[in-house]
Order: sequence, then C-alpha cells, then structure tokens
Amino acid sequence: MVHPADPAPLALAPSTSQSSPLVDFRAASAVQWRHDFVAGEISAVELTTTAVTAATAHAELGAFIHLDPESALLRAAEIDQVRRAVLDSRTGAARSAAMQELAARAPLLGLPTAFKDLVDVAGMPTTRGTAALAASIPAHDDPLARRVHMSGMISIGKTQVPEFGLPCYSENELAPAARNPLAPERTAGGSTGGGAAAVAAGMLPLAPGSDGGGSVRIPAAACGLIGLKPGRGRLPDDERRSSVRNLAVAGPIARTAEDAALLFDVMAGHRFRPGPAPEDLPAGPALRRVRQALHQGMDQLSIGVITESPFSPELDIVLAESAVLALEQGLSLLEQRGHILQGSSHCTGAEAFWPPDYHRHFQALWTTPLGELDPPAEQLAAMAPLTRYFIELAKSRPEQQTRESIAALEDFADDPEAFMGPWDVLATPMLAYAPPEIGWFASLTPEENYREQCRFTPYSSVVNVMGLPAINVPTHTDAEGLSWSIQLIGRTGSEEQLLALAATMTQA
Repeated sequence: MVHPADPAPLALAPSTSQSSPLVDFRAASAVQWRHDFVAGEISAVELTTTAVTAATAHAELGAFIHLDPESALLRAAEIDQVRRAVLDSRTGAARSAAMQELAARAPLLGLPTAFKDLVDVAGMPTTRGTAALAASIPAHDDPLARRVHMSGMISIGKTQVPEFGLPCYSENELAPAARNPLAPERTAGGSTGGGAAAVAAGMLPLAPGSDGGGSVRIPAAACGLIGLKPGRGRLPDDERRSSVRNLAVAGPIARTAEDAALLFDVMAGHRFRPGPAPEDLPAGPALRRVRQALHQGMDQLSIGVITESPFSPELDIVLAESAVLALEQGLSLLEQRGHILQGSSHCTGAEAFWPPDYHRHFQALWTTPLGELDPPAEQLAAMAPLTRYFIELAKSRPEQQTRESIAALEDFADDPEAFMGPWDVLATPMLAYAPPEIGWFASLTPEENYREQCRFTPYSSVVNVMGLPAINVPTHTDAEGLSWSIQLIGRTGSEEQLLALAATMTQA
C-alpha cells in the first residue's frame, strides 16, 4: 500500500500580538485557567483575547471557518462584570464561599471555546461545510451549545469541518483545510478537525466535538489529544434512540484527561460539588474520579487486546510501525499500573471477534441517510465528489440489501454487555498510519477515498455501531513529532472510568 510521503513537521509561527501577556493556552491546563479566572488572577477578556489572537496568528492552520471576536469580547466583558459583582465586595470566608458558588453554578465561566460548524450557535453562520447550501444564521443555540454556554464558556467562532461531517479529514470548498499543528502539511483529521487543531495549537483550552464514526477520536489521535466518545444516549442532549442508525454522540477534546473530564461533566449535565479542601473548586463526578485515580490509583481492570479490524478481511488493513508501538506502549502502561491484559483469542477461540461482512454493512448504514435526500441538480453539482458518490450509492442500493445490512448490525449490537465478554475494557490501535497530507484523500476516486478512510481509521466506527464509550489516549511520539494513540473501549456507563484510566496512563 502506498501512502503519502512523510514531510518534516513545520514549526508554528509565534504570535506577534502584544495585546495579551499570554502566548496560548498550552501554558497551563483548562483546570488551571478556570481556577485563575475565578480567583481573579486573569479576566475573561484576557482569556478571550488570547484565544482570538492565537486563532488569528495561526490562521494558516485552518482551524476556524468563522471568527466572531466582537461578540465574544462583549460577552467576556459581561462575564467579568458578573465576577466582579459577585466577588470583589467580599473578603475572607465570604469571598471563598462566593467563589465556590460561582464555580459550581457556572463551572467553565470565562473560558473561550468554539463549536464545529455542524452545530447551531445563535448569531453565527452555520455552513455544515458545504458550498451547496446557503449558510443559515440561527436565532437559537443547539441544545449542546446552550448547555455549554450556560456553563459560562464563550464561543469565539465556528471550527472547520468536512462537508456534512462525512469524511475523516476536514477539508471543504469554503475555507482553508484544517491542518495538523504537529505537521501542518498533514490533515488534522475529522470531522472535528478544526476543533482538534485549535486545542492542539493552543487557540482554545477545550473543544466540544461530535463523533458518528470516530469524529472526536480520529482528530484527537492525529493531533496528540485526549478525545472521549461517550456511549449512545449518555449525554442529555444527544439523540436517545437505541438503534444503530443513531451513531452520533457529543464528546470533549482536550490536552489532558483532567480537562476532558471537566468538559464532559458540563456536557453531561453533572452537578458540581465542593472539593475536599477549601481551596478546591467544585468538581463533577468525572473530574472527581480522575483526581481520585491520580492520587490513589485504580482498582485492577481486565483489559482485552484486539488487533484485528472489523474491516478485515474485506479490506487489507496494514498498521504502521508507530501504530504498533503506540499500542504496545499503551499496554505496557496499563500493565505497569496493575491491570490484567489478555488477547481476545483467549475467549473467542477460532471465532471472529467482529461480525462478518462489516465493511459492506457499515457502508450501507453510513450512506443510507444520504439516499433519502433529493437535492436539485445545481445543489448536487456543488457537492464534493465523495458526497455525490455516497448519495448515488445509497440511491442505487436495493432496499432489501439496506434492510439486511442494518439488521445484521442491529443483531451484532443488540447486547453490548455480552459483547464485552469478561473484560472491563477493550484495547485496540487507533489510527493505522500517519495522517496523510492535505488533499491526498480528495485526490483519490470517491470509491477509493472511502476505502482508504476505512483503512486509516480501522477501529473507530464499530464502537459507534455498538453504542459503547471509547477514549483516545496518546502513548507514543515518533521521530518526526507525530503523535500515536491507543483506543480504550469501555462498558456502558464507564465514561468516568475511561477518563480516569487515561489520566493514570498519561500521568507525568
């Protein structure tokens, strides 16, 4: 198999702005920025200015499809007024109590963020990454955006996505492609590629994403970040259907597991409670679980190790040496922390672990919604070749074949607890090879483009089919500075456990 050449990583240009004392958000964790804001050591205007300045200075990375600094700074100024009104007139114990209450009611108050351009944010254009449809300017936030904004976060713009969020690389005809901060000639992944690029480059401390086949985990893996895909129906603003047709969920992207837990607690609608020490800000259950694991360790877990891809043998899946090293190093970290590792063959025997003919069945599931569209000829012509291919493929597929494929996947995903067998967690590689150069996927024929995306991401979509939670954990950096990861798949409701496990694996 021939893949694009591996260019040397390019250094990010430093910000030239002198309007903020901060370089970017990599100087500290989101947890620390949160504390500093509530304590009055930094203002929301300074934090928002830092985000906008970094986004502008690194515009060549294509992280944003739209920036709205004016509205963001106005909102930041309002939040600063609220913080001053609540805290500045108080001293001593009264001030500490007010800080606790403020941080519990608005856990991410003052921190900037951005939603991918598939999510409606009031007053900002939503393009869905396509030139085929006119952008809409919604009057109201989508439920997820509303929840995150209610936590006090400030949206500075919309991040880059592929057309309709379909491919695993974030390129479209509307704006520059989302580039990987670790190697800007390469893709940042997709479909939350812009969000991952923004976090990895220090433009944002945190980014909410969505994942229908790997769209949080893939860009997180490409950019060296933590990316959590919650289980189906776990978040209150996700669709609740238990069907495999309901693939997409929302999840956090962050530089650390602790930061990801902080955002997950907000996205999950968890209550933030005071910490054990008076100086601790209130935390949700995921953040508390992570901190407990970091300080006290975790109970022993049984880890099943799977290297076979569900796309095999229909597709030839070849793992790069660094992908294998990342898996091995991740497993070594788990073993060092006292967990028990076992290959899946110990329990499945000669049986295949994944369902037969998964590649054909998933392609039917993935493309079926597009077959229900009937766009005018001029709209169809303006869509990307891959999108047109998916639409034509879905429309030409016999209805009986579609029903059989979906029924086969429903049967496979019917009992995820039984699927997990004796294991608490399943471990797989994440990406099969290095993120390709910008434009490489699109240079292929649509049919081969889709097949190559499956080869690139051979372990992610099946987790969406199962409806289980999974997390991407960076475990290896190669000689070129590219990051490589392991994927951990958990039982239903184990998101907090996965975050804690990732925290212990990445603990310095």
